[in-house]
Amino acid sequence: MKNIILVTGASSGLGRATATALKAQGHTVYGTSRDISRLKDVPFTPLAMDVTDDASVNAAVKKITDAEGRIDVLVNNAGNGITGPLYAMPVEYAKKQFEVNFFGVLRMCSAVLPGMIENKQGLVINISSLAGLFGLPYQGLYSASKFAIEGYSESLRMELQNTGIKVTVLNPGDFKTDFTGNREKVPFTLINHQLKAEFQADVAAMAKDDSICADPLKLAVQVCK
Repeated sequence: MKNIILVTGASSGLGRATATALKAQGHTVYGTSRDISRLKDVPFTPLAMDVTDDASVNAAVKKITDAEGRIDVLVNNAGNGITGPLYAMPVEYAKKQFEVNFFGVLRMCSAVLPGMIENKQGLVINISSLAGLFGLPYQGLYSASKFAIEGYSESLRMELQNTGIKVTVLNPGDFKTDFTGNREKVPFTLINHQLKAEFQADVAAMAKDDSICADPLKLAVQVCK
């Protein structure tokens, strides 16, 4: 069966690979990005959308449903990362992390699910992370946001169990994407040489590990299944 599919965060990495693979299977695929210029020369239909903005999300979802009549599958992939020590973390960074990684998922589901409920069918795939199953040093905000997706998705699945809509969570590890380069780093402000050295060593290890990771196509294959 060919589906109408919406993939968020499709400008690069896991999202782009996923949207491309789904399109290759014959599905009608819309891939989103805050910056539409980053979606040049893609095989799927590009769509400008910011998951942190209600009006942007609602407008994009309406554009798809006006054109196609429905959305069968929502892949919540858009996300960002913030690195820094939790013991000196300004709340503003936590809000920024959750606005994309958690509230973005909530915003998307709230915009798409009423239509799926009316159609009595649909699939929501939330891209979480291994960091949503256990905490990671200096990525605590990222882990917390992904833990939130786990709990939200489990509860959502139970609420929708009699509607014909399925909710799935994928927990990928590290993949070779632009995520590391785009990860925002919180300045280390404490005067503590030991903790600063540990922080710097761990951040360097993250960058090294991410540079030798798996091809995003491997995740795309799982989404296609």
